[in-house]
Amino acid sequence: MTTQKGSIQVNTENIFPIIKKFLYSDHEIFLRELISNATDATTKIKHFSSIGEFKGELGDLRIEVKIDSKKKTLSITDHGVGMSAEEIDKYINQIAFSGAEEFVEKYKTAGESGMIGHFGLGFYSAFMVAKKVEINTLSFREDAKAAKWTCDGSTEFSIGSSKKTDRGTEIILHIDDDNQEFLEDSRIKGLLDKYCRFLPIPIQFGTETEYVDDTEKKKEDGSFEKKSIQVDAIINDVPPLWKKGPTELKDEDYIAFYQTLYPMSEAPLFWIHLNVDYPFNLTGVLYFPKVKNELELQRNKIQLYSNQVFVTDDVKDIVPEFLMLLHGVIDSPDIPLNVSRSFLQSDSRVKKITSHITKKVADKLDELFRADREAYQQKWESIGMFVKYGAVSDEKFAEKALKFALLKNTAGEFFTAEEYRKKVEDSQTNKDKKVVLLYTNNRKTQAPFIESAKKRGYDVLDMDGPLDSHFIGFLEHKESDMTIVRVDADAIDKLIDKGEKRESVLSDAQVEALKTTFTDQVQKPDWEIQTEALSPDDHFITVIKPEWERRMREMQGGAGMFGALPERVVVMVNTNHPLATKIVGVEEDAAKKDFVEQSFDLALLSQNMLDGDALERFIRRTENMMK
Repeated sequence: MTTQKGSIQVNTENIFPIIKKFLYSDHEIFLRELISNATDATTKIKHFSSIGEFKGELGDLRIEVKIDSKKKTLSITDHGVGMSAEEIDKYINQIAFSGAEEFVEKYKTAGESGMIGHFGLGFYSAFMVAKKVEINTLSFREDAKAAKWTCDGSTEFSIGSSKKTDRGTEIILHIDDDNQEFLEDSRIKGLLDKYCRFLPIPIQFGTETEYVDDTEKKKEDGSFEKKSIQVDAIINDVPPLWKKGPTELKDEDYIAFYQTLYPMSEAPLFWIHLNVDYPFNLTGVLYFPKVKNELELQRNKIQLYSNQVFVTDDVKDIVPEFLMLLHGVIDSPDIPLNVSRSFLQSDSRVKKITSHITKKVADKLDELFRADREAYQQKWESIGMFVKYGAVSDEKFAEKALKFALLKNTAGEFFTAEEYRKKVEDSQTNKDKKVVLLYTNNRKTQAPFIESAKKRGYDVLDMDGPLDSHFIGFLEHKESDMTIVRVDADAIDKLIDKGEKRESVLSDAQVEALKTTFTDQVQKPDWEIQTEALSPDDHFITVIKPEWERRMREMQGGAGMFGALPERVVVMVNTNHPLATKIVGVEEDAAKKDFVEQSFDLALLSQNMLDGDALERFIRRTENMMK
């Protein structure tokens, strides 16, 4: 068989169904693409003017979007470079060719960067909503002739002369029957606000009412009555703050821009201005919003732009998971407009951007902590959500988080983990074991245990946040000589061993009899009765749920591997408590039974584990004992 060589040909009859169905996931993207191309053409004419290649007047460079409901058309008109018939054939008919790429290559030494649109497939997105598309255009070049291109979505097109007399390009879309929504003012206004509000070229759509002085109607106080006039409505009248340098901006500028992005929101706590040009291009502003100590925050509040063109607000593959709670804007020309999840997940530049954002946030938090610790502590209720989330979910952030992650005790005092460990060590004389940190996640229900700890001179952390179960695990992982347990997880003298060996005031036989009495009372196979010679100041009966198992249940919301398993409980009987001696001395079985039941129910009540019939019996028994 002889070797055959040739060129692979693309069957253009199949290109339009592919464009309409698969090129873009959402048909509304067509408007972004066409506005981007118009912006690109306008940016080019400004550049040609700056280098002397175009010597005429630039004139009004705004891009105008119009709807003609009678003709069922939507038009986008710019006053950019325009095209000749030959350029239409090259840039529009040859779908695979990118005019913007050629332009950048030709003029890359002239210092111009940031071309937005690409001809070719971007333009053809118009056919997702239009049954016919027209182009009327006039090139900026001398002696250029206006040209008109028409295509009905088939492989047939026509190029002829046009009556257009002013420089630039007008694209007219004849909207098809399935996409009549794009002939509604509100729909187009919404899309322009979404995709184009920060473009560098003014975008005009319709008119708006403006009130001015009526100089013919003067009031007695010398002022004038107001009259209404219709003026052109400019979509992008707010400049993109992130394009300016931090030294050009004041706090009120950042806050005003935040209110533009998120109307009716409280002012943010602080912000981070991103400005990187190597090894990737990235600008933006990230805001830390005020939050409550609960996970009620909306995600998708960070907007991603590519050269000021909105791309998406689903940035989970660019911004680290724990920073999805932030608000703001990220702009990078290194991320293409037609971005896909597979691209974001595999692209090395995106990974560098993610890493850089993590570093910038960590550095900013560290800076705020060191610069004004008191102000930082006042903001901790909101900041803590991000710091704890980052510490438990992002390894690189966790490396720095211990410097500025704070712990708060029940007295409202703040400590870093290192500071708090030193404080706790001073109250724990037995240095042979791990340092024990006591915490509460419910100050009301655990109040007796907190008070008992304080009487012994121990401090208790307030850890009632939704992420604190995870954060406790993080601290124990980072601080291997530290163990953290809930204040009601065990008797304090057992948790914090000072090296003192206590002897029970009861004999071995009395201890065994007491254990048997409680075993008969509890009668639950998954509950274990233990006796311990503790301080007389400790509770008589303590119902304990193993710390590790309880913490895992809390983190999993009661589901997961523990959901179907019985919950293990330990009933700790303090044999040195005065009530232990009293029960042992009761000879009447009925009286001893009431005493044991009452003591046990009190312990259950302290853990919110007494309800239903058992609670009713406890109340009746208490009333009888009081009588």
